Amino acid sequence: MGAHDRSEAVERDPGGAVTPVRATPRPSGGAGSSNQTVACPTRTLATSTMLFVGPGGIDPIWIPSARARVRGAGGPLAIPSAPSTRAGYRARLPSPVVDERLRMPAVWTPRHAGHAPGGGYWLGVERPGDEEPPRGEILRAALETAGAPIHLATLHGDEPVLRVHDADFLDWFSRAWSEWEAAGLVGETGQHRVVPYVFALPQLTSGRPVPEPGAVWARSGRFAMDTMTLIAPGTYDAARGAVDVALTACDLVAGGTHRAAYAACRPPGHHAGAALYGGSCYLNNAAVAAQHLRDGGAEKVAVLDIDAHHGNGTQELFYARDDVFSGSVHVDPAQGWFPHFLGFADERGSGIGHGWNRNIPVPPGTGDDGWLDAVHHLAEEARRFAPSTLVVSLGVDAAAADPESPLQVTASGFARAGRALASIGVPTVFVQEGGYDLEHLGPLVLAVLRGFES
Repeated sequence: MGAHDRSEAVERDPGGAVTPVRATPRPSGGAGSSNQTVACPTRTLATSTMLFVGPGGIDPIWIPSARARVRGAGGPLAIPSAPSTRAGYRARLPSPVVDERLRMPAVWTPRHAGHAPGGGYWLGVERPGDEEPPRGEILRAALETAGAPIHLATLHGDEPVLRVHDADFLDWFSRAWSEWEAAGLVGETGQHRVVPYVFALPQLTSGRPVPEPGAVWARSGRFAMDTMTLIAPGTYDAARGAVDVALTACDLVAGGTHRAAYAACRPPGHHAGAALYGGSCYLNNAAVAAQHLRDGGAEKVAVLDIDAHHGNGTQELFYARDDVFSGSVHVDPAQGWFPHFLGFADERGSGIGHGWNRNIPVPPGTGDDGWLDAVHHLAEEARRFAPSTLVVSLGVDAAAADPESPLQVTASGFARAGRALASIGVPTVFVQEGGYDLEHLGPLVLAVLRGFES
């Protein structure tokens, strides 16, 4: 067990599930991943999350929501009567037949519940959060309802994390909350979360290493990229738990017993870099998974990100490497969307990694046709790369009803994306990223996984 692991070697499943609850959207804007209020769910039997099947059992039914908005537009999205699919695309990717039972194993941990940031600061204003504990419980309930075999995550120690993340960052992250509390900042300021306040930009030292400041309240500025991503008392353990979830899923696939596995990671990770956290992400679960697969013998690994926002952390971690292909389809950051500074089509990798990074930004408002074309293109490029294993950063916040969504992807679109990913034809690990419409989070994740299995 590593120096930073502080939980028991065997986790206890608290049991039960929760009723998915509706979240309340925050005002429109161009922020990252923590922008809405969630209500605490009540425990019920795991019977409240389901996937609706369309006529003939062909496509999941898309359930529109009046809450869908394109941020910045100020008005509701036009909701079509049925998802539209181009005939040409249907010929390439036939409609999957949805099986009632999910066969692939899923990995989960109760440790996720320790991460309860309660919100963040956007444009200097405190806002309620959307990346809160109900997300993890809703994912578990959906998996149980689908009949998926659920595995509790096993501990993997520090080594796999340090293969991706900087040792100084991991050390600080492990003590960030305890130092904040010990410094009396909770009592003196009433601030119950670690909040970044000053940022150590490279220009500050002309690129020289930045020393750890003496002031506890300034230390987060060495590693934070925004003011929305706060650290709560249980955030570090939850983030370590999310990494263990991803690594356990890798182990299930690497052993050859399973074609695919799903990691119900929370908090998400694709915005986190080697020594960087932000966008509701702390440790990069997908990147740690990809490196773990490489270390386990996979000659080449492809990481495909279908979250609505660019996986900037994953891109930068593999940008100069030729053994990991990194591809992402996401809303165009030039149109005002997080992470703003990265995610453009001309970012193709550097050195020996040139050509092995691929971004396909799509305009706000893109629906199934345009989004699926981009997913299909990424899958074709990944096939040319000839990976041994695939890691999918599975965000479902591109859904039309998602409060973070600038896109209009339907449940049918997500199912077809799963089919496209399956066409790559290699063992696959799905790692959960975004998705904040709590009513439809579970069904949309299941749509992708069932599409893959079909």
